[in-house]
Formats: sequence, C-alpha cells, structure tokens
Amino acid sequence: MRLRKCAAAVALALTALLGLLLAPEPERPAPRDTAYASAVDAPPGDGARAAQPPTDREADAPTDADAEADTNTSAERHNNALPKSDAQPDSNADAPAEGSGAVVDTTADTALTFRGLAFDTCQAPPLAAMRAWRTSSPYGAVGVSYAGRGRRCPQQPRLTRDWVAEVHRMGWRVLPVFAGSQSPCVRDERRRAAVIGASPGAEGQREGNEAVEQAWALGMARGSALYLDLEAYDVDDVACARATLDFVRAWNREVRRRGYVPGFHSTADAGVLHMERARLAGTGDLPSAVWFARRSPEPALYEDLYDEQVLNPYAWRPKRRIHQYDGDVTESHGGHSLTVGRSMADAPVARIRP
Repeated sequence: MRLRKCAAAVALALTALLGLLLAPEPERPAPRDTAYASAVDAPPGDGARAAQPPTDREADAPTDADAEADTNTSAERHNNALPKSDAQPDSNADAPAEGSGAVVDTTADTALTFRGLAFDTCQAPPLAAMRAWRTSSPYGAVGVSYAGRGRRCPQQPRLTRDWVAEVHRMGWRVLPVFAGSQSPCVRDERRRAAVIGASPGAEGQREGNEAVEQAWALGMARGSALYLDLEAYDVDDVACARATLDFVRAWNREVRRRGYVPGFHSTADAGVLHMERARLAGTGDLPSAVWFARRSPEPALYEDLYDEQVLNPYAWRPKRRIHQYDGDVTESHGGHSLTVGRSMADAPVARIRP
C-alpha cells in the first residue's frame, strides 16, 4: 500500500513538472515601432478647426478615399482625396548642422510626410486666399518656390517667415521647391541663362548650402524636405547628363549633411527618368523623394503613385513620391482664384519651427 502511494505521488510530481515544461510561453507585447510614431506639430493654442494641420494617422492606415478610389468618378476622387500626414515628434527642430558627419538618407527617421492633394504656384499666394482655400478646396499642401536662381518668379513679396508660419497655423503642409541652376541641355530657352557651369560638383554643393540656409531663414527646421527643381532636359546627351547628375548628387549630399531631406522635381520623361537610370546603375547620393510631372486627366491616387511608367514600382517608396498631373490651370475656391499646378502627394514636406 505504501509503495503504491509513493508511486502515485511520484507520478503526480512528474505530471506537474511535464506540464510546466510544455506550457506555452506567455505572449509578450510587440516592441513599439517608433519609425512612424504620430505627432501633431502645430503650435499650441490653435483651437479652430481650420487652424489645425491635416489629421495625423498611422503610416499605412487606409482611408475612405482609398476604399472608394475604384468606384468614384474623377470629380468624386478629386474631392474625396482628403489630406493626411504622418509625423514624427519635432525633436530635431534645431539649427542646420555644421561640420562633417555621416551622409545618410534622413527620410525615414526625420521627415514629416503628407498624403493627399497639393497645389503649387509661381508666387506665394495672399494669406486671404490661403485661408479661403484651406476651408473650401480639396487641397492640404502647398508647393512654394522659395529660392534659387532659376525660379520663374524670383520676386516673392509675400514669402516671409511670417507667411510660412501663418499658413502652417491654418493647417497647410508646405512643399519647398528650390529652382537653382538648370541642366546645360535644358529645353526651355528661358532657363538657359541659369545653367550649370564648368564645376557642377562645386556648384551643387554651394546651392545645396543655399537651399538649406534659405529654408532655415523661412522657419523650416531640420528634417524638412527640400525639392530641387530641374526643367526638362536631354537625358541622352551624355556629357550634359553627366554634368547634371554631378550637380544633383552634390546638392543632395550637402542638403543631407545639413540634416534636411533632398527631394527632386522634374518631368517624368527627363529628370526623373535620369534619376531612375542612375539608381539602376547603382549610383549613390540620389534624391530621397521624387516629384514627377506627367500630364493626366486625374491624379494618381496613393498606390497608383507607384505605377509611374519610368520608375520601378519599388523605387522611392514608401511615402517618397508626388505626381504633378496638371499645371497652369486656374481654380477658384472661397472667392479667390489662383493659377496652380495640381499634384497628388505621398511624400515628405517641411517641418515648420514654431
């Protein structure tokens, strides 16, 4: 009897031990992904709805506009493409960095991104127009030609730090465009007075520094995207293409070195095709985001942005593309008319210092 009791006790202990060994490990919460942590960067005290930035959301969360994109008409798609952005806490909003350091692609960890419709103008619009368009137009971001010797509208009487801060308080995202020296084989004769010279690398570095300094003066912090604007040029002219690429790469290096995000704006079949060829060749120091111009009756919506024919669908993604689908069209919203270029964006924008 005693032996049977001992055997039973041993069996019980072994069963309990075996249960502990085979028990599933308790679930641990997944580590928090901070790469696209959301944060609203509007200055405190902006209470009115119209003064709030576009709603910050999870990086890849679908929206009503995404879900309805396949069934909406062109007009409905235009009006339903509500702006949204994905932001990082503004921890790096300090002065441009000086000195050397690792040259890295800063897009993923410093950029504030916007997803939705954007417009751009030759001159910064009046604040009254910006206020009216913010509440009555489908746009959520504005492209601003803020510096560079190749601008079509070099005189910008309204473009000041106060203007940038005010449109930011209204809720606009800002896409800064730097129109500097143009390709030596630029097709637009009006731009040939401002072409890249004999030292493209040195010129690109100098103008990259200018782009950062001018952006900082307008209140755009480190982590801001700055878009280098090149008009269409002959990408099959070997010597010209080499000089242009040297200039662009040097500009990118300097902008990155100073803690900003280099973007690139050009026509799809010229400058953007050139950047794609360079990428396929394994060239470094290329833009972090591309803004390609291709005429289309309607915008490329979100995932359609990654179907551009000259770009590999996996290049410059995620959140690194803008499609300019129309230009020099006049629109009126809230009683104010502007001549604009129209774009659909899923890309980095400026970070505005309070």
